[in-house]
Amino acid sequence: MDVPRAGTGRSPPSPAAAVRRAASGRDNPKPMMHDAEKSDPPIVARKPANKAARAVAEPVERRGGTEEKAGVHNTVRTRSRETVSQVQARLREAVRRNPKEKLTALLHHVTPDTLCAAFLGLRKDAAPGVDGVTWDSYAADLEPRLADLHARVHSGAYRAQPSRRRMIPKPDGRQRPLGIAALEDKIVQGAVVALLTPVYEAEFLGFSYGFRPGRGQHDALDALAVGIERRRIHWILDADIRAFFDSLGHDWLMRFLEHRIGDKRILRLIRKWLKAGVLDEGQIVATPEGVPQGATISPLLANVYLHYVYDLWVQHWRHHQARGDMIVVRYADDTIVGFEHKADAERFLAALEERLAAFSLSLHPAKTRLIAFGRWAGDGRARRGGGKPDTFDFLGFTHICAKTRDGRRFQLRRKTQRRRHRAKLKAVKEALRRNWRATIDQQGRWLAAVIRGHMAYFAVPTNTPALAAFRYHLGRIWYRYLRRRSQRHRITWERMKDYVARYFPPVRVIHPWPSQRFDANHPR
Repeated sequence: MDVPRAGTGRSPPSPAAAVRRAASGRDNPKPMMHDAEKSDPPIVARKPANKAARAVAEPVERRGGTEEKAGVHNTVRTRSRETVSQVQARLREAVRRNPKEKLTALLHHVTPDTLCAAFLGLRKDAAPGVDGVTWDSYAADLEPRLADLHARVHSGAYRAQPSRRRMIPKPDGRQRPLGIAALEDKIVQGAVVALLTPVYEAEFLGFSYGFRPGRGQHDALDALAVGIERRRIHWILDADIRAFFDSLGHDWLMRFLEHRIGDKRILRLIRKWLKAGVLDEGQIVATPEGVPQGATISPLLANVYLHYVYDLWVQHWRHHQARGDMIVVRYADDTIVGFEHKADAERFLAALEERLAAFSLSLHPAKTRLIAFGRWAGDGRARRGGGKPDTFDFLGFTHICAKTRDGRRFQLRRKTQRRRHRAKLKAVKEALRRNWRATIDQQGRWLAAVIRGHMAYFAVPTNTPALAAFRYHLGRIWYRYLRRRSQRHRITWERMKDYVARYFPPVRVIHPWPSQRFDANHPR
């Protein structure tokens, strides 16, 4: 199916000079990026650094004013976004009119405007790839660079570069390989993602929440909580696919993409990124399977793969095989499935292992569990003389079977996952060790920002004790480091309490109850 071209209109003003002065760019959207892709943010900035993070750069960078021509940059950004929005609207309309036909003309929508919008959406403080090109250096000569990149993409001369591999620590102590793509690869991938997102948003199912526009981790958590509390759920299958991003099959992925994408040029671009390989310790390593974690297009490709391998199969199994109630929530490669009957859960687990094996995937044996969980799990264990029901972890929270304060009704209690709590405290210790010369005021303001960021995600109902413990432990860590700075310290714990009360924000619940937000987002 040929998608109509976007309107040309007048070309926007030259973005090069404006983007060069966009270092302060407070309106620049920040896509999800791992900490290893940016430089470590110190507590205080004393002078400008080449790779300083935004928290460091803001106190020393100039504000956009009349001489900075910030208005020109905002105009370029606005027009680029409008162009992308218009293209996405046309694609949505084309998919709506012909939901079963392939899209055969997509690459012509990759224009200098869409490339510029993808560039402006990148993190300025991101670590460079194998090319060593940073955001600022690329922005210094933006217009001719984008024009050259656009010409190479459409002529077939564009070549994908290997990703730079960097190992990052996981909360459980293991290492995870992260692929840092070259800057031009990020730009082209961002433009392609903008084109493919409306196409696949019309295909993806409702219980898929990972890396989708308008959906986040708390939406998945709300759906899971509402499903457990309102449906007849007695058993929980906590399943995790082993090394999914490293095991994803390229041939299967391309076959899945060809169901909807008929533009061979777009498919060739994606295959170039899949076959580019990674640079590991100076050696280019081929990647016959998998997608690099950290690449702009990897989340979308992972969702497409699991849509055909898992989502559609689960939906069919639920409608034709399950004998009782059943709920499903998936976020990337982590999925939680709830069942009314244990027999359904056991049959589903066996069938899921066979399904994944057919596509070169497998479940992680240590992270996949079937447990009794739900409204009557505690009563059943009590009758059998057992202890409390088992718990499970999902998206940073430990889910617990509990009762309301009056002890009459079931309540799903969520608290911060223990390893997440410890990993954050460890990171704060290391940051204080690196910046021990900072003043008390500078450290206090930075720690306050850490607490606010922690509460922005974990401040859910029933998690107040864990938040209070995090705030207290953060104060104790700060207290020990302040006492170690001098042998003649005069800081007592009573005085430290004043510092904590002055700088640390109080613990409060930010997120509503899951049922309130879920009902508001899904009024039906």
